[in-house]
Amino acid sequence: MEIRWLEDFIALARTRHFSRAAEEQNVTQPTFSRRIKLLEDDMGATLINRQTLPLSLTPEGEEFLGLCQDVTRRVADTRQRLGSLAEHQAAGMRLAASQSLLANFLPEWLAGWSRPPDISPYLRATGWLTPDYFQALGRDECDLVMCYWPVDEVPMEFDTADFDYRRLGTERLVPVSLPTEDGVPRFALDPPSHQPLPLIAYHPRSMVNAALRRHLDARGASPTFNVLNESIQSGNIRELVGLGYGIGWLPERSVTQALASGRLVLAGNTSWCLPLDIRLYRRHVAQSAVDALWQELDDSVTSKRDVGT
Repeated sequence: MEIRWLEDFIALARTRHFSRAAEEQNVTQPTFSRRIKLLEDDMGATLINRQTLPLSLTPEGEEFLGLCQDVTRRVADTRQRLGSLAEHQAAGMRLAASQSLLANFLPEWLAGWSRPPDISPYLRATGWLTPDYFQALGRDECDLVMCYWPVDEVPMEFDTADFDYRRLGTERLVPVSLPTEDGVPRFALDPPSHQPLPLIAYHPRSMVNAALRRHLDARGASPTFNVLNESIQSGNIRELVGLGYGIGWLPERSVTQALASGRLVLAGNTSWCLPLDIRLYRRHVAQSAVDALWQELDDSVTSKRDVGT
């Protein structure tokens, strides 16, 4: 059954005349009469008493009219809500980012705006690897990607040529461990251990894992690690480190309070820390909301440079 059939029936019940109802519905009378007949066939009941002048509704027609009015009202309300939602989505932006960035950086970043941009986190993305973000961005599943990025600009296994970015800030991955009763790290990087250190690691195909491996290799004299667990989300790593299972590298923002309270301690000096950029990526496609955000970001950078001079 089509919604226009219900609208036809409402028009006929109101005018009680086939010709006038057909005119209201912008169809010929034969077409209108055929649609009313198809409606009656579909309902399995005679809805119109054609023997009276003006036309009248049968008892079944009276019952059906109430249903038609209710359904068409609901459809109209839903169309209005969907239209409002579409307008909101057109003005807003879908952001794909890791759980760590959503929890520890995004609120701080948005708080720095006098009028924060209309950004909605795309929560499905919290379990993705970095290439997944850019694939989703390329197929318009999200509008923005916020991610950690190595500061050394090493070649990536995926192409970002179709995307533009702005640098939003920095982060450090710091090695942390549960402390002993004496307040020293249970698993320490300094001095070098002769025994393998239990490591709660990032996913082996993650960009953060690759960046951390390069950093440790470049540093030299790294201990041997016994990988106990691998995870995409730093929150999972923190939980296992907090339970005392091993050492883990975590975003500094995410462990600031734990370090201050002594619940966790640094497992090594600053040379073990991995510096990372925080970047915001977009497609090279015109999009009003993203264009406006990009302009504000560029204006903000220009203003800071002017103040510095």
